[in-house]
Amino acid sequence: MKRLIFWFLNVIIRLGTSILCRIERAPLKQVPKHGPLILAVNHIGSLEVPLLFAWLQPRQLTGLAKIETWDSKFMGWLFDLWEAIPVRRGEADLEAIRRSLAVLEAGEILAVAPEGTRSGNGQLQHAQAGIAFLALRSCVPILPMAHWGGESFSANFKLRKRTDFHVRVGKQFTLDPGGEKVTAEVRQAMADEVMYQISALMPEPYRGEYADLSRATTKYLRFDDDIL
Repeated sequence: MKRLIFWFLNVIIRLGTSILCRIERAPLKQVPKHGPLILAVNHIGSLEVPLLFAWLQPRQLTGLAKIETWDSKFMGWLFDLWEAIPVRRGEADLEAIRRSLAVLEAGEILAVAPEGTRSGNGQLQHAQAGIAFLALRSCVPILPMAHWGGESFSANFKLRKRTDFHVRVGKQFTLDPGGEKVTAEVRQAMADEVMYQISALMPEPYRGEYADLSRATTKYLRFDDDIL
């Protein structure tokens, strides 16, 4: 029964978002079809969560969500169906870490928003260091993805206009401290490098705190091309 509900919901989301949005779907084909992956993505609002979840199927995808989401019975049910991982923000949530690592060990995709919260206006915010911890602990590659346009969804819906939902996918990489001691400062530097990879995929008005690409570094990033 759960699989049937899951399939039906996926169909409804695809149909609904196709009607309400013009989705730039081609870049989504760049997401690997197999293997564990941390999908590093910016977080604007509520639209991208069901949209990306539905359109990346049949890849098994889950992500982290603030535990307050489960305060709503419907949202709690929905996020349980998606096997989302509740996280207590502002503290070291060991259970969320354990479940995240289990997802990656199972060869699935874990979607992580390094910003840790919605921006609302689409502009990038300062990253939290959690993504670096998960990537180093799991030794799983990171794929940067950027999207924009969803910040206009509510206004467009009221005007009965379709929303243009743009997507860009970058180059896959792993994090490598290069023998350096992994301090809190190093993890933050890694998270910032991840955010600059996302920023580089976006139009300038959306880059927010990571607008100055001249400050971007790749000290801790090892791209697949570097291994060849």
